[in-house]
Formats: sequence, structure tokens, C-alpha cells
Amino acid sequence: MSVFGQASVRRLIRIALEEDVGRGDVTTAATVGVAVEAVGTIVARHPMVVAGLPIVPVIVEEAGIEAPRIEARCQEGAAVGSETVIGELRGKAAGLLTIERVMLNFLQRMCGVATLTRRYVEAVAGTRAKIVDTRKTVPGWRLLDKYAVVTGGGVNHRFGLDDGVLIKDNHIVASGGIGAAIERARRHAHHLIRVEVECETMAQVDVALASGVDAILLDNMAAAEIAAAVRRIGGRVCVEASGGVTLATVREIAEAGPDLISVGALTHSAPAADLSLELRI
Repeated sequence: MSVFGQASVRRLIRIALEEDVGRGDVTTAATVGVAVEAVGTIVARHPMVVAGLPIVPVIVEEAGIEAPRIEARCQEGAAVGSETVIGELRGKAAGLLTIERVMLNFLQRMCGVATLTRRYVEAVAGTRAKIVDTRKTVPGWRLLDKYAVVTGGGVNHRFGLDDGVLIKDNHIVASGGIGAAIERARRHAHHLIRVEVECETMAQVDVALASGVDAILLDNMAAAEIAAAVRRIGGRVCVEASGGVTLATVREIAEAGPDLISVGALTHSAPAADLSLELRI
């Protein structure tokens, strides 16, 4: 099953329709004849990476309107310029008007995340680093946010707390130290679960290596510190760099040699893409 057919995504669509349409679209009902046919084009108003078009037929289905003919005009992940038509719907004008805002809200969010992700990916091109996302997603939107990251060329980190062990600073405090936290994680986790630990100092890196972790997250280290840690680790485990990463700093961080760079901004600060639906009769 695709991301867009998942029960959680359908619930999200129903919530969006309930809050926007409510008991019915009174403006459309009052002004547009039920038999009027129309063509609606989805237009990108500025350059962007396209993500989310397959959600449109799911929105139509959940809205219960007479199904229009839907045509994607470009592939998912395509980079398009200003005033590009990325999709077209043909059907009853009333139905298209009723789903217009919900449809555009979903698309502008996913296109925005994919577009920002692409900028980060392009910024580290030629290095070994992969751009990965975090759990800093809009509540309820995790599947769609992470889909958009992949569509933009990024890589998904864990989807949730049940998806892997990542020992962070507060876990270290609560367990009495980094060594104790790793030891307890190893006793608890089965053999298929990877254990990653967050390190803020080189001393912590040394303890993590000695404790046999699978991955080390270098948290809020300057590029020079990351480079030194990468040399110390020497390819023994996967290295992730994180904390305060921006488009201005990501290239320098990538050149320090980590395998992964996690960027919360991909999903907590992506600007919405500017899209519109243009209707013609």
C-alpha cells in the first residue's frame, strides 16, 4: 500500500475536510449550478520540487464528490519553474471548488518540504554525506513529511520511538552516564535493533566506541570537531552530525566527513510552496 492509502493519512484528510467543509460549502452551493463542468489546473507559482500529487484522488474519494478526471502533469520529485502546470482536474465545478483549499494545503506542505530538502541535498553534492530528517514533524503528518523528504532526495531517519535505539542527552542523564545507558540498551534491545548514541565530546565518543555502539551522533559540534571525531572513529561505525545545521553551514559540515547529516529544519521550518488552482469553464 502506498503512503497515501494509509489509514493515518486518510484520517488526516478527513480531519482537514471536516474543519474546512463542515456541514457543506455554502458559497458554492449558492452560486454554482450542479451541472456546471470545469477544468482546474494546479499551478506552481514559483520554482519548486513537486511532491504529493498522488494524494489528490484520495482527497476526492474522502470528500465524496463526483470523481473528476485527474491527470498529473509531471513526475514526483520533478523540479519545475514558475507558472508550471503540475496537475489537472476535469469534472463538476462545484466539487473542484469544495476540495480546492484542502487539496492545495496538502500539496503546498509536501512541495515545500521536498523543495527545502532538495536545496540541502544539492548543497552537499560530491561529499559522502546524506541528508536525513528527524522526528520534528507536524503532529499527524509524519508519513507525509517523511515522504516529501525522500521525494526531495533526502533519507528518512527513524519514524518513531519504536523504530530504533537513539540514546540522547536526557537518556544519558537519567541512566547515570553514557556507558551505563549503552550497556542497558544492549541488554534490552534484540539483535535486529541498532543502537546509536549522542555524543557531545570526544571523551563520550571514546566511551561509545569502547561500548560497541552501531552509530554515533555528533551533537552540536563545530566542523573541525566533527572532522577530528570522524578520524578518531575511523570508519568503525556510522557517523551522524546534527544540531543547528543550516544551508549556510551544511557544506562545511559535510566536508568534515560524516555519513549522515540530520536536519530538523526540513520538516519544522520548510516554507509552504505557492500553488493555486485556476478554474475555467
